[in-house]
Amino acid sequence: MSSSRYPSNWKEIATAVKESVGWRCQKCGKLCLKPGEKNPEMTLSQRRAYTLQVHHWNLNPADNRIENLAPLCTACHLYYHQFRRGNISPGQLSIELKIQKNSGVSR
Repeated sequence: MSSSRYPSNWKEIATAVKESVGWRCQKCGKLCLKPGEKNPEMTLSQRRAYTLQVHHWNLNPADNRIENLAPLCTACHLYYHQFRRGNISPGQLSIELKIQKNSGVSR
């Protein structure tokens, strides 16, 4: 997807979503690495596996309503996109965000 479809403050929105769940995948429960957190014993591919991403349920990166966003580890995010399905339903997750006003996130 084109990065131009994401809002200019996407990084702030995504970080707030990840922090709201304690950097844990909402599908498998894997505790993921925070930005800058390094484990010298992990390979690059292992670190990537422990990266938390924010998924848009409707596949529209311009739609940043909280009910459309799900924090998923790399594997779960790939699984959802590969099969266009997953075991989390939109609206199933409860995330409370603390983002500055004018962040572009609808509640």
